[in-house]
Amino acid sequence: MLADSHAHLDWDAFDEDREQVISRAREAGIELILTVGCNLESSRTAIRLAEEHQDILAAVGFHPNDTTGVKESDLETLAELSQHPRVVAIGEIGLDFYREWSPHETQIEVFRHQLRLAQEVDLPVVIHCRNAHLEMLEILDYWVSHLTLHHSNHPPGVIHCFSGDVAIAQRYISLGFLISLAGPVTYPSARNTVKVAQYLPPESLLIETDSPFLAPQDHRGKRNEPAYLTTTAKKVAQVREMSLESVCKSTTQNVRCLLRLEDKNNVTTQPTIDSHREHEKGY
Repeated sequence: MLADSHAHLDWDAFDEDREQVISRAREAGIELILTVGCNLESSRTAIRLAEEHQDILAAVGFHPNDTTGVKESDLETLAELSQHPRVVAIGEIGLDFYREWSPHETQIEVFRHQLRLAQEVDLPVVIHCRNAHLEMLEILDYWVSHLTLHHSNHPPGVIHCFSGDVAIAQRYISLGFLISLAGPVTYPSARNTVKVAQYLPPESLLIETDSPFLAPQDHRGKRNEPAYLTTTAKKVAQVREMSLESVCKSTTQNVRCLLRLEDKNNVTTQPTIDSHREHEKGY
């Protein structure tokens, strides 16, 4: 039992064998995949995949690197997409001051708009943050302090593919956010990420693939896919000195809590299974 809390199954890297990739995930014990949009086109594809597969759910949003040229009408369309019953989160949204493909001011403006949307539709957020943790924490601190949700006992969101240190993780956790770790935790040089994996309270930890990016060490340099989540889970279990079963169970429960699946009678997520190299390439 495992849940991939962040993948991009719409990417063209999967065009030749997408159905086989999904089948391999099921065979590996992945019972749930959240496929995450980065713009309107990928968000629509994420919804389509979620419609076609019982064990896939969708998030919709504008990635910070895709915010240049976003118009008011685009944000209105995103709001419409967020109403779909297979959409369970707003994301991938946030700030990326590493690549700087979009101006900082544009990223911040679109990010804040999407945070407001998340509050309006009462959905959690999937956050991308790269080289912008201080700015991110300031924005999220204000947002959380003014947040009124029907699901106050659920996390407001997740910091996906976390790249900060323990001190930064503590600040996000204090705001109620979950922390998601991806393939880089398996890299020999990932000492800070391993420390974060050791520190995180069990109720604050998620794992993901960020497919097709960030393949774990035993597949490094190749296309990543949800079936490889088991490698990350094993590494997290090792460094936390926990059983693999415990890590799988707790992280899957955390995903279901984040996405409020227990409260969504119209969303079915029962399993249908029968009982680029460096971190900077991640999206």
